[in-house]
Amino acid sequence: MIRVLLVDDQALIRGGFRALLEIEDDIEVVAEAANGEQAVALAAEHRPDVALVDVQMPVMDGIEATRLIAADRRLGGVHVVILTNYGLDEYVFNALRAGACGFMVKDTEPADLVQGVRVAARGDALLSPSITRRLIGEYVARRPEPSPEGLDMLTRREREVTVLVARGMSNDEIAAHMVISPATAKTHVSRVLAKLHVRDRAQLVVFAYESGLVTPRRG
Repeated sequence: MIRVLLVDDQALIRGGFRALLEIEDDIEVVAEAANGEQAVALAAEHRPDVALVDVQMPVMDGIEATRLIAADRRLGGVHVVILTNYGLDEYVFNALRAGACGFMVKDTEPADLVQGVRVAARGDALLSPSITRRLIGEYVARRPEPSPEGLDMLTRREREVTVLVARGMSNDEIAAHMVISPATAKTHVSRVLAKLHVRDRAQLVVFAYESGLVTPRRG
C-alpha cells in the first residue's frame, strides 16, 4: 500500500486529490496538512511514502518544508513531489534543490496524478525528465559561472553516467547506451549518488547542471 501525505492550504484541493487517490486499491491518504510546518510534523508522525506538497502556503512554505524533510535521515523514505500551478517556475527549481524528487502541475490529468504517485513511491525521482531538465537549464543558465565542486570525486565513467542521468535516461537506457547490463548501470548511478551525497536522481540532475558537467541547450 502506498501511503500519501497531502499538503496544501486549500481544503478543496486536498479533498479533490484525496478523492482521486483513494479510489485506487493500492493508495491510502494517511494525513493532510494545511501548511509546511504541519507537513514536517505529519511526515515525521506517519512516515508516508509520498508527500504531495504545495509551494506557496502560510506559516511555512513548501520549499522549506521539503528542505526539512529531506534533511531528516529518519524520513529518507519520504519522496516529496511538489505541486505547482504553473509548471516551470523558480519555486519548483528551488524545491528540487531543496530535495524534492519531482513535480506535477495541479491541473494534471487524474490518471497522470495517480501514475506520478506510483512512480515517486518506487523511488524513480524525475516524474517529467524533459521538463525538469528544461527548468534546471533555464535557471542555471542565468548563473555567470558553474561550480565544479564534487566533480573531482567522480571517475570518467561516473561522469558519463551523470551526464546520461541529466539527459533523462533510465537505467535501462543508460545500459543500452554504454553497452553494459542494467544492473551495472544501476550500480554506477548508486555509487555516484553516494559519492556526491545527493538524495536521488533529481538532485543529481541539479548537480550536473550546476557543476557545469552539462550545459543548458539554447533555443
